[in-house]
Amino acid sequence: MPARPVSAIRFSAVYPMYVQKAGRKGRTRAEVDAVIRWLTGYDPAGLEAQVDRQSDLATFFGEAPALNPAHMAMTGTVCGVRLETVEDPLMRQVRCMDKLVDELARGRPLEKILH
Repeated sequence: MPARPVSAIRFSAVYPMYVQKAGRKGRTRAEVDAVIRWLTGYDPAGLEAQVDRQSDLATFFGEAPALNPAHMAMTGTVCGVRLETVEDPLMRQVRCMDKLVDELARGRPLEKILH
């Protein structure tokens, strides 16, 4: 079966995985929502609407009210890939979201993640 492009993956499919990953480390759905909202500018209702609509990642980020410009300064690795080397804008946004949730799951304080 051929791999599906990242842009076609539904946000509603990855969101529960983010919540589950963070939950295993004692973090809450509200904290996951906070880091995603920080990155994308969605309000709680807007984020929930994207989940309910089963938007793909391209639509999720394309309709984001206000991508936080600080995401461009994020560094580090996600799945062995350095964030600063990711050239495709959508893939960088997805990797940044992964990184934020990873930091949350590692126990880093929310205030430090959302610097």
